[in-house]
Amino acid sequence: MSGHSHWSGIKYKKAINDAKRGKVWSKVAKMIMVAAKNGGGDPSANLALRYAIDKGKAGNMPKDTIEKAIKKGTGELGSVNFETVLYEGYAVGGVAIMVDALTDNRSRTGPEIKKMFDRRGGAMGAPGCVSYMFKKKGLITVKADAVAENDLMEIVLSAGADDMESLGEVYEITCDPASYDQLKKTLEDRKIPIEASEISMVPDNSIEITDDEQARKIMGLVDDFEDHDDVQNVYANYDIPDSIMEKLRN
Repeated sequence: MSGHSHWSGIKYKKAINDAKRGKVWSKVAKMIMVAAKNGGGDPSANLALRYAIDKGKAGNMPKDTIEKAIKKGTGELGSVNFETVLYEGYAVGGVAIMVDALTDNRSRTGPEIKKMFDRRGGAMGAPGCVSYMFKKKGLITVKADAVAENDLMEIVLSAGADDMESLGEVYEITCDPASYDQLKKTLEDRKIPIEASEISMVPDNSIEITDDEQARKIMGLVDDFEDHDDVQNVYANYDIPDSIMEKLRN
C-alpha cells in the first residue's frame, strides 16, 4: 500500500470508527485484557498493554473501562480465554488482505470470516498465503501545516524513523516497531500534534484500484471485517485514489 492510500485508509477507518465508538471500545477492551493477561497489568513494563491503552485513550475510552479491562486480564475480575488468529485471503482485483482477530471460539470466527470473503467476491486462503507480502512497521502521520518539512525530517530521523513522505495534507512517518515508542514520545515532547499513529502491517507493494465498483467491494469487505466483534485490525495492499475514497464515504 502506498503512503497515499494508507492515509486514505486511515481517514476512512476513522470515519467508520467514530460512528461505531461503542464497538471500538469493546474491541480495545479485549486487546487490553489479552495484553494484561500475557504481560501483566503494569503498562510501564508491558509494551503491548501500553499500546492498547493508548489506542483506548485515542478513542476517548473512559478511564474506568480501561482499568476494568486490565483487571479482567490479570484475573482480578475473572478469567480471559481469547486467542489471536490471523486470517488471510484476497479481495477482488487480487488485493491481499490480512484479518487480525481475537476470539474465544475459532470454530465460530473462521467460518464467519470466510463467508465475508465469499460474499464480497473474495476468497479466504491458507495461513501464509499473503502475510509474506507485509512487514510490521510503526506509522505516524503529522498534519503538513503543523511543522516545517525540513524541521520535522531532522527530528524524526534522529529519533529513529526509517522514512518520511509528504502526502499533501500530512507527512507520513514510518519506523521499526522497536523505535515507535521513542519516536512518538519525541514528537509529543516537541509539542508536534500527531494526526494518527499505529503499529501496522505495511505491504511491500500495492495494487492500484481505479474501478469504482471494485473499490466499493474492497472497502465493503473491509467494513464487514471492521464490524465483526472479533476483528481487531484489517491490513490490505490496495491503492485507491482519494477521489474514489471520497465517493465511498458519501
